[in-house]
Amino acid sequence: MEFRLLPGYTTSESISEHISLRTPLVYTSHSSTKYEINIPVVSAAMQSVSGAKMAIELAKAGGISFLFCSQSIESQTAMMRAVKHHKAGFVTPHTVNKNTSIERLHQLRTEHGFNTFPVVDDEEKFLGIITRNDYDINSHREMSVSDRMIPKQSLVTGTGITNLKSANSLLMESHQSVLPILDSNGKLSSLVFRKDIYDHLDNPAQVVDEKKRLLCGAAINTHDYKERVPALVNEGADILCIDSSDGYSEFQKETIKWITSNFPDTPVVAGNVVTAEGFRFLVENGAAAVKVGMGSGSICITQEQKGTGRGLATAIMKTAQERDKYFAETGKYIPICADGGIGNSKDISVALALGADYIMMGRYFARMEESPTEKIIINDRIMKPYWGEGSNRAREWHENRYSQSKFAEGVEGFVEYAGRLKDSLDVTISKIKSTLSTCGVSDIAQLHANAQLEVVSALSIREGKVHDIFMPDKSSYPDSEGY
Repeated sequence: MEFRLLPGYTTSESISEHISLRTPLVYTSHSSTKYEINIPVVSAAMQSVSGAKMAIELAKAGGISFLFCSQSIESQTAMMRAVKHHKAGFVTPHTVNKNTSIERLHQLRTEHGFNTFPVVDDEEKFLGIITRNDYDINSHREMSVSDRMIPKQSLVTGTGITNLKSANSLLMESHQSVLPILDSNGKLSSLVFRKDIYDHLDNPAQVVDEKKRLLCGAAINTHDYKERVPALVNEGADILCIDSSDGYSEFQKETIKWITSNFPDTPVVAGNVVTAEGFRFLVENGAAAVKVGMGSGSICITQEQKGTGRGLATAIMKTAQERDKYFAETGKYIPICADGGIGNSKDISVALALGADYIMMGRYFARMEESPTEKIIINDRIMKPYWGEGSNRAREWHENRYSQSKFAEGVEGFVEYAGRLKDSLDVTISKIKSTLSTCGVSDIAQLHANAQLEVVSALSIREGKVHDIFMPDKSSYPDSEGY
């Protein structure tokens, strides 16, 4: 089925500038804005989509990524660490002793990627700061950091500050790139960086945790979750997502119950399901959000291989009805994530109107500079590889560890390179807001309540596209989403 949204009454309250796309990621028993995103899109937990770079840039834009699970626990936690260390409020410092040699300092910088090191004495009292600009490895190799550091008396420091706003104000009044925060005994407790202030100003929609670190999710499976989950939570994972094409299973039930029992403060997105019964099963077993969709992704062949699945529009409608019923019964609103076959702003808007709270996409994000794959040239076109977690390429990881199914449920291919995430995403979000404006609503909840959709015919679809003209150059058709 193909749907079109009917226009509603547009008012001054529903013009694009006043529209909010903020949406809940998961249900929580306490009101926490941490579990909301500012744009209703998340990147799929796929090898060719969601690495650390994607997670960082999407969180800055107001969405969230789910780092893919089909890798070792060590490499996935390293990705999580990279995202969580990208920015922060109060940063736990990696200190060096005043007697540390410049040569050793240079080694530490290479090993950890840090450019700024606080210097302490043998009693851990703060003495100064040394950065990559304060030494030359060739000239100062044999010297100690105390010879090259900026001493404490030349720095502005804060004492006993626990409010980030106060720390930022003090830092902005100084001429420094970093503000050391000391305790009453003169020992260093944390650092606050000027770059994080600028990062927030440049990305006002960014989503962060309670420590002002970028929000990040992680995919898990139903096999090694007892080892994987503790490692991810320890690195700061905000939300876990069970990565499976079939969520209506005993295995997901056991996984959810173990996580909610052992890590009650870490919400779990479960799925995928396509029926009301599947939705009810997952939420009654503790799922904080539910992924909906089976076999509708551009590289998914589950329906073809197994004959199981459902059209995504029908799946969203059926599960959304059950979500609303469950909410009326319990007062718990469990968000729905529509997953598969959605690739542009029109599809996103329709999926939201049908009842989804946010959208998970793979192909859309795989085309971006920030996806983990390398660009290649095919027939003079810049492309990026794209494959699903059910493809032979991804299944190699699963088979080596879990003896997974011996047939593929996905394929491998290429998608045309679309440049930086921000450029495409800004256009997509602008189109979604324009759709809500035309529908006469100012947020997603109002869209759920007031959207009017109708099924369109093949002729109507043709009428809605460019037709009956000659276009010698396809690039003259404005298509900045890459389709």
